[in-house]
Amino acid sequence: MSVRRETNRTSPAEPLYVISVAAKLVDMHPQTLRLYERVGLVKPARTENNIRLYSDEDIERLRQIQRLTGVGLNLAGVDMVLDLIERMEAMRRELEREMARREDEMEREIQRLRRRAATGRRD
Repeated sequence: MSVRRETNRTSPAEPLYVISVAAKLVDMHPQTLRLYERVGLVKPARTENNIRLYSDEDIERLRQIQRLTGVGLNLAGVDMVLDLIERMEAMRRELEREMARREDEMEREIQRLRRRAATGRRD
């Protein structure tokens, strides 16, 4: 059974899939998903009745875990790799914010210099 709603999905983090559907989507046994939750590799949302709900982000993470275990990593290695990926993504986002900030700063300076040039001022 899926709790998927097609209308106005707001985020890939929105919990949508019960464990049986999530397991089918990633071609894993539900018990494997429970193990991955128990060791902290995935953290599905829970309903008020304690039913696990997996988001599209969770599904993608499970696929990453599947790829990594498929090339021979154990779960501790998978955890380390996923942590590194998350840290790299955080650094990439920070770099993008800093680049945008500097771009804005340069644009403001260009505008200031253009205004100064238009008035014929020399400093």
